[in-house]
Amino acid sequence: MKKSLLALAVLGAFAGVASAQSSVTLFGIVDVNAKYVKNDGSSRRVSLSTDGINSSRLGFRGVEDLGGGLKAGFWLEGGVNADTGTVDTTRFFGRRATVSLMGGFGEVRLGRDYTPTFWNLTIFDAFGTNGVGSSLNPDQLFAGTRVRADNSIGYFLPSNIGGVYGQFQVAAAESGSTPTNPGRYIGGRVGFAAGPFDIAGAYGQQRFTTGAVDMKTANIGASYNLGVVKLMGYYNQDKQGTDKEQFISFSALVPMGQGELHAGYDTSKRTNTVTTKVDQIKVGYLYNLSKRTAVYTTVSRLNNKNGTSLAIGGGNAISASGKSLGAEAGLRHIF
Repeated sequence: MKKSLLALAVLGAFAGVASAQSSVTLFGIVDVNAKYVKNDGSSRRVSLSTDGINSSRLGFRGVEDLGGGLKAGFWLEGGVNADTGTVDTTRFFGRRATVSLMGGFGEVRLGRDYTPTFWNLTIFDAFGTNGVGSSLNPDQLFAGTRVRADNSIGYFLPSNIGGVYGQFQVAAAESGSTPTNPGRYIGGRVGFAAGPFDIAGAYGQQRFTTGAVDMKTANIGASYNLGVVKLMGYYNQDKQGTDKEQFISFSALVPMGQGELHAGYDTSKRTNTVTTKVDQIKVGYLYNLSKRTAVYTTVSRLNNKNGTSLAIGGGNAISASGKSLGAEAGLRHIF
């Protein structure tokens, strides 16, 4: 009898711990496609690839109500190579790993997270930053924390201040010295969204502990939904000493029943001792089989000029000033 009572007490204690957590959610995306890439100067390459319109991922998130309007939360999310079933073993939760405290004051978030200067590049492009149509394909001056920052402390404004939103982030260097693990990052983003209109500007500064000149990034993006078409675009500038890059993206999303037509143009200009240019045109179609499942296809062409040799991912080597043609067709499911 005493053993039974002890067992019930233990089970009750665990139940109490579980009930204190308001919600824990398992979520993810699986996006797999057949890809074709042909680069000037080499043979074509056909492959089974991933992340055509969304990044494949597996994640866990949860929120605990602490009372008095205060909440605690966590978010652990890792990338998945759905074509092979593998994950990044060096960064199992490399997409995001954060813990937060939330309330009427906004949100304080700690851990590995997206940088403020990244959001305009992915939100204000109909193709996001995925697949053969990614607006980052023509990016010539990629360095530092373009997408995410380790060891970050972030603050997000509350969501009830008349359409104004924003965030501020500082990421500690912690002896970082390489382009993928650089020095301190500091940045912020402020925007305004009302009805069909959305606009935001961001600025960030990346320090390199190896003695290289700091990289400064500034961008602004906007979108307007006319109903029959959603127009969006952004301007981004990176400066590192005398090295300067400007890239611009324009795109449109046209609803067509259960489907969407996407089209866009991206261009970059880099100026240092010489001036180099890269541009990209892209078009795609997505058909929603349900709220969570879609089939899609995208085609893009990347044009190198003045000796540049960028290429759409997944292909073979490309010759200087060559063209890169990419196409993909795939299936995406959200759970």
